[in-house]
Amino acid sequence: MLRAEVLDPAQQFRLIGPNAASSADRRGNMGIRATLKSAVVVGLMATMGAGAALAQSCTDTEFTSKTGQTYLEAEQAAMVKKDFATAISKLNSLRTQPLNCYEEGAVIKLSAYIKIENGDRKGAVQDLLTALNKGYIPEADAAQTYYNIAQIYLQEEDLAKALEYMTKWQQAGGKPDRTQKWQLAVLNQRADKFKEAVRWAEEVRRDDGSNFKQEVYDLLLFLYNQTDEKAKMAEVLEVLVERNPSERKYWDAIAGNYFADNEERKAFEVQKAMYLGGLLKTQDELMRIVNFYNRFNAPYHAARILEKEMNAGRVTKNLDRLELLANLYQVAREHEKAIPVIKQAADAGGGGAMYERLGRSYADLQQWKEAEESLAKAISMGGVKDRGNAYVLIGQSRYERGDRSGARESFKTAGNSAGRSWIDFMNSEENTKRALVCFEVQSAWLNVENEAKICKRLAVLGEENIPENCKTIRERLDAAEAKFNATPECKGQGT
Repeated sequence: MLRAEVLDPAQQFRLIGPNAASSADRRGNMGIRATLKSAVVVGLMATMGAGAALAQSCTDTEFTSKTGQTYLEAEQAAMVKKDFATAISKLNSLRTQPLNCYEEGAVIKLSAYIKIENGDRKGAVQDLLTALNKGYIPEADAAQTYYNIAQIYLQEEDLAKALEYMTKWQQAGGKPDRTQKWQLAVLNQRADKFKEAVRWAEEVRRDDGSNFKQEVYDLLLFLYNQTDEKAKMAEVLEVLVERNPSERKYWDAIAGNYFADNEERKAFEVQKAMYLGGLLKTQDELMRIVNFYNRFNAPYHAARILEKEMNAGRVTKNLDRLELLANLYQVAREHEKAIPVIKQAADAGGGGAMYERLGRSYADLQQWKEAEESLAKAISMGGVKDRGNAYVLIGQSRYERGDRSGARESFKTAGNSAGRSWIDFMNSEENTKRALVCFEVQSAWLNVENEAKICKRLAVLGEENIPENCKTIRERLDAAEAKFNATPECKGQGT
């Protein structure tokens, strides 16, 4: 019987339909045709014979003795002995004689049988149509005859005619079984009558019940795509994925549907499952999942996948991808993981720009010595977009390491507002430090002066009653004043 093509439901996330028979179908054509031929022959035999009732247009009901004998000899030669030459000769002799409608109908039907056996399918169709048109085939046998004609057209691969006569067969009372429903599904699909094809394919699926047939689900998948029945399509895909988890065309179809509906997050989840299942293998596919992770705010996972696939050789390691990997780690605030990648990028031809980036990464980690070294190398190599900012960062690195003069030099070299702000800050910081030093010395002097005043008031108590600290007050007061006058930070200031 007719088989459905092996359908490829996905190509670049889009479903496509079959336009030609698969190689498997082509290999099986001889067997299909043999099966169809047998079915037609059996059908014809069921409607042949001298005892069959005639249509109302023919009132004759039997052969004459002369013609009857010749017909029986032809029938025996064809159907028993398979001596078709003798059978044809006998039929030709009958055609030279005047025949009643009953006799003519029998001759035509036997002729059709012989032509089918001899491979003359078009000739057999013409005989059967003649018999139908002239009313030589009983009404009760008309449906079977239409079905026989449809099967002959299937053998001829005239699918349009096959569908036409399968339709006439149904109109004449034919009741399709599972095999015939499948024929109708495929024929309607090939004729682009997708709604009708869906109807028959769904009936086949119901008839199959728990008996899973791959070709039925493949056909339904294609048809639901053509009719834009997304919910039904999703249900079929779920079944197919469950039964064939390693068959990526179904995964692609699911992702394709989500993309078509602008549900990128769901498409991403499908792609994620495909990656974890080992279904994504090409460089483009692997980079797509990396970009998906990045797009949906998972830069760390994106970075880990990219690094893994580059190390495995499935994704080419080049400057652009090293930069991307470094970006992903930095966005994920994994600076320690970013640094060795940036080093690789710099060594791979990234130039001064990559060393500048390396310096900034070291600064983010407060590794100031390494930051200065990388930035200095970046400036010497060239390619730094903003030298001023690079010098500012060098100045900051020196400042953090206590090299204040070096920091001032870098900030001056920067020659930008950031550098000047740093110099102002350092000046303010140093002024504050000087003020604090003087304040401490001055406060100490004032404390001794206050102590001296107290001691002066206590002098009325007599020498023997003066506290011990008052006995040294003059020396301590002189020492505090001398220290104040000797402190550089206090020059120009009085108590």
